[in-house]
Amino acid sequence: MAQEQLSSLLTSIPELSSYETLYKHFHSHPELSVQEYETANTVAEHLRDLNAYHVQTNIGGTGVVGVLENGPGKVILLRADMDALPVKEETGLDYASTVTVKDESDGDIKPVMHACGHDMHMTCLLATAEHMVKIKDRWNGTLIILFQPNEERGGGARAMVDDGLYDKVPVPDYVLGQHVMANRAGTVGSKVGTIMASSDRFKITLFGKGGHGSMPHRTIDPAVLAASVVLRLQTIVSREVDPNDMAVVTVASLQVGQTENIITDKAVIKVDVRTVNAATRERVLAAVRRIVKAECYASGSPKEPLIEQITAFPLTVNDEALANTVAASFQDHLHSFEPDTERSHASDDVTILATSKDRPSLYWFLGGVDHQQWDQAEKDGTTHQNIPVNHSPFYAPVIQPTMKVGIEALSLAALTMFSQTS
Repeated sequence: MAQEQLSSLLTSIPELSSYETLYKHFHSHPELSVQEYETANTVAEHLRDLNAYHVQTNIGGTGVVGVLENGPGKVILLRADMDALPVKEETGLDYASTVTVKDESDGDIKPVMHACGHDMHMTCLLATAEHMVKIKDRWNGTLIILFQPNEERGGGARAMVDDGLYDKVPVPDYVLGQHVMANRAGTVGSKVGTIMASSDRFKITLFGKGGHGSMPHRTIDPAVLAASVVLRLQTIVSREVDPNDMAVVTVASLQVGQTENIITDKAVIKVDVRTVNAATRERVLAAVRRIVKAECYASGSPKEPLIEQITAFPLTVNDEALANTVAASFQDHLHSFEPDTERSHASDDVTILATSKDRPSLYWFLGGVDHQQWDQAEKDGTTHQNIPVNHSPFYAPVIQPTMKVGIEALSLAALTMFSQTS
C-alpha cells in the first residue's frame, strides 16, 4: 500500500468525542484482575454495535475477541488489556475513580484505579476497530480485536490460550499491541529485540518461633530474619550482576506480627525480580533462593522457608523484520517516532499470544504526559521527580493527543502488515 494511501486513510479515523466519553467511563469504573466483568461487557457490546465483528466472550475468564473477516490475506491480532490496579487514585480528575471492591483473590476490600493506562488501551483499540470497518474496502485479510483480562498478575494471555483461543479464532500471522507510558504525549517509541523485561514474583514465608516481646532470647524472631533477608537481597544486583547487564530485585511487601508485645512465628515477604537476559534471570533467581535459605539457617529457623512463585512474565521481544516494517510506516506518518526507544524494565504477557503459536509480535510505547508538564519538567531536569509513572496514584494519561496517536499507530501497523504480500 502506497505511503500516500496510508496517509489518506488516517484522516478517516472516527470522531473522538464519544471515545473520550468512553475513556472517562473506563477510567472511573475500573475492575481488578480476573474481575473485569462490566468492562468486558462494555467492550463486547461496543464491538457488536459495529455490526461487523463475530464477537466471543468469556475466553480465559473475561476475555473478549472480535473477528472481522474481509477476504483473503494476512491475519492480524490487535490486543489491549482490561484490568486495573489496587491503588487509591489521587489524580484529582473530575472523572477519577472512587471505586472500592472486594478482591476475590484474598477477600480484602481494596481501592481500584486504572493506574497503568489500560483504559486508554481499550479505548484506542475500540476506535481502531471502528476505523478498520469504516475503511474495509481499502484492505484485505482477517482482523482480530482482542481484549485480555489479568495482565497485571501475568495470567491473562496464558489463560486465553489455554482456554482454546486459537480454536475459536484464526491463528494470527502477527500480534501487535501498545502500552501508554510516562513519556511526552503523542510520541511513539519501539525497537528491535527486547523492549520489556521479564518478571518473576514470589511470596516467601519465613518461619520463626513465637513468644513474649520481653523474652526474645526464647524465640526465633521472624521480623529480624525478614529484615536480614531484605537487606541481603539488595546485594544481588550490586555484587552479583555485571554492571553492563540489568536486573532489579524489589521487596515490595513485608508482613510480620499484629501487635508490639508479641513476637510472631512467621513473616511473609513478596519479591519482584526483573531481568532482560535469560542467563541473568536464572542466576538472580538462584541467588534469591540461596540467600533466603542461608538467612533462615543463620537465624536457626525451625523449618525451611516456603518459596512460592506468584507470577512469571516472559521477556517482551520484538521481531526484527516486523519491527522494521512497521517502523518505516511510523516514521513516515507519525509526528514523533523513535525507532530505538529506551527499553522498559516493566513487564507484560502480550508475547504469549504470539509465542504460543510461534508467531512474531511487536509492541510499542505511546506517550501520555501533557506537553506543558513534560516540557517544563524536562527543562528543569525533574522528569524523574515530577512526572508520575505507571502504577502511581497520580498517574493518568492526558486524553489528547494520546488517544488520537494511539488509534493512528494501531491502524497504521495493521494496514502496513495487511499490505505485505510475502
